[in-house]
Order: sequence, then structure tokens, then C-alpha cells
Amino acid sequence: MKLTDALLDLLFPPKCPFCGRVRDTLSICPDCEKALPWTDEGRGLRELRGGFLCAAPLWYEGSVREAVRRFKFQGGVTAAGPLGELIARTAAERFSGEFDVVSWVPVSARRLRKRGYDQSLLLAEAACRLWGVEPERLLCKVRDNPAQSGLESAGERWSNTRDVYAAAGTPAGKRVLLLDDVCSTGATLVSAAETLRAAGAASVVCTAAAFPRPEEENRGEKGKE
Repeated sequence: MKLTDALLDLLFPPKCPFCGRVRDTLSICPDCEKALPWTDEGRGLRELRGGFLCAAPLWYEGSVREAVRRFKFQGGVTAAGPLGELIARTAAERFSGEFDVVSWVPVSARRLRKRGYDQSLLLAEAACRLWGVEPERLLCKVRDNPAQSGLESAGERWSNTRDVYAAAGTPAGKRVLLLDDVCSTGATLVSAAETLRAAGAASVVCTAAAFPRPEEENRGEKGKE
């Protein structure tokens, strides 16, 4: 371990992103591993509008909701590693052999300037480290739409995500694993996936850290932006 890394660990020790307990490494503690609300043993799968499939390891509730919101809105970027590992594990189990490139749903340039980081990119980088690859930028956000969490109806949320993404890079012919933080209504992921498909992607499968419970899923995407 480098001296700088050791000093950082001393000043900012690694913690479990869910309970905050200090750990030897940045990871989920055994108690949380047992108690987390896993979707179908961490292999939850949903079909979104347009026939796109999305897999997620966790239900968006309790300590998971708190951890994701700290990660997205309070600068808790160290959670990206453990969450990205869970996403990678779920994607590998559900979509093994179905993708050859990993990309993510980007935030707007305005949101990136305000927040200082793109949470979905951090998750994609963490997941890709386990596979020894780098995520590819295949999308850009061309319209700074209102946050999904501020909209009341499902119809508003679907309209809000229409035509907000454009293809970047070279998606044509690629089988894409598209990553986001939370998949609620699926509007954000579907809009992004449709953009990739229109740009010639051979196929798109989706993954996220968490789903809301079915009875909660029409209450918005809990602040994608």
C-alpha cells in the first residue's frame, strides 16, 4: 500500500455504505450482506417498456435508499465501489454472454457541474474494474429536463425523458449493458436504451443498483437528477 493510501485510510477509514461501520476494505459488512433487501436473491429482473430487460440486486428501501441518496446527493462517492460490485454480480448472472460493452445513463452538463460527478459513471467504472475493462461513453444528455422526483404522474415522467439523450461514440453494432443507479418507472433507462437502439446498437440490456417494490414503482424515480 502506498503511503498516501495509508494516510487516507487513517483519516477516512473505509466504511460499509449501508451501516457506516469501519471496515478493513471498502466493502459491505457481513451483517448488512445478510440483512439487505435482495431482489430474488440479488438477481431481480424486470421487463421495461419496449421489451428492454433490467436487472437489479436490491430493493430501494430502508438502508439501501439512504445509501443511494447519500451517494447521489451528499457526495458519498465511496459507495460507488460496493454498489458497482453488486451491479456487476447481478449483470453477470442475468446477462452473461449478452453484452460486449458497458455504458451508462449520463446526467446533464448542468447537473455535473453542480454535483461534481456523474453517479452512474462511477457505478459503471466500479463494475467494469471487476471485468478488467473500461465503460464506453455512448450517450450524452442534450436537454436539461426537470428532476423525475418532482413529477407526480407516470405520464409526466415518461414525457419528461423524451428526446433528452443523443448517441455519442460508436454504438452501432454493439451489444450494450446500460447502467443506471435506480430503476423506478424505467422511463430514464428506456429513453436512453431507445436512443442507443436507434443509433444502431445490436442490443441493449439494462441494470441498476435497485428497484422500488412493485407497489412503490409508480411514485417516481426518486431523483434521477
